[in-house]
Amino acid sequence: MTKLRLLGVMAHPDDESLGFGGSLAKYAAEGMETFLVTATRGEAGRFGAAGKGHDPEEVGRVREAELRAAAKVLGVSEVSVLGWPDGGLDRVPAATAIREMVSHIRRIRPDVVATFGPEGAYGHPDHIAISQFATAAAVCAADAEYRVDDSAPHRVAKLYYMAWGAAKWEAYQAAFKKLTITVDGAERQAAPWADWAMTTSIDTSAIWRTVWDAVCKHETQMSIYEKLGELSTEEQMQLWGSQEFYRVFSIVNGGREVERDLFEGLR
Repeated sequence: MTKLRLLGVMAHPDDESLGFGGSLAKYAAEGMETFLVTATRGEAGRFGAAGKGHDPEEVGRVREAELRAAAKVLGVSEVSVLGWPDGGLDRVPAATAIREMVSHIRRIRPDVVATFGPEGAYGHPDHIAISQFATAAAVCAADAEYRVDDSAPHRVAKLYYMAWGAAKWEAYQAAFKKLTITVDGAERQAAPWADWAMTTSIDTSAIWRTVWDAVCKHETQMSIYEKLGELSTEEQMQLWGSQEFYRVFSIVNGGREVERDLFEGLR
């Protein structure tokens, strides 16, 4: 029997661990094949004590290595890094971005794809862009008339958006304080999903420490994340003990009842 496959599509190194590392680790441990496509090498991010503004090539090289180390902890089968510009994903031509992502979807042939929601967690333009590209690519990958080399069409069975609720954001911001980003002169902040809007909740309590171990592999970012290690066990469980999603579409199931499995309808 062919193993079921989960593909996570993220913007930066560390998104995979902080975003839905619990789901990647859980399904890898259950014998599923898990894959990760990361759009950038994180070259515009922090570089340990040097902060921002260090040589982008060196930052990107190190952060990609951290990404691969974290993915290994999570049991990810394969990591692909697209090398798109960190901080500039929304300036990548849509046709180019979608085409490249379709090629990965058709090659990997995942049953389930998960990415950021349309709000980009806290309004981050890169997160919003990757959500839009991944969504469009999931549709185009199934279209026989959308040609990318000689790749065969592939229909993704289920597409999910990461959906953090108020309780999870409260636990996260207990360490970070208020998480904001300024875009075009306007401040954006974390946007919790309403509990009723979250279609799917995955129990990852058994492997939350694995997620934290993966986060710690991003050593250049630990000056930001180190306070997460000071959270109480209750707050740690609130952060890493479950993963919530919004089911964008499914060709195998539906309904109002909250799912407990990203592969519901496929097993």
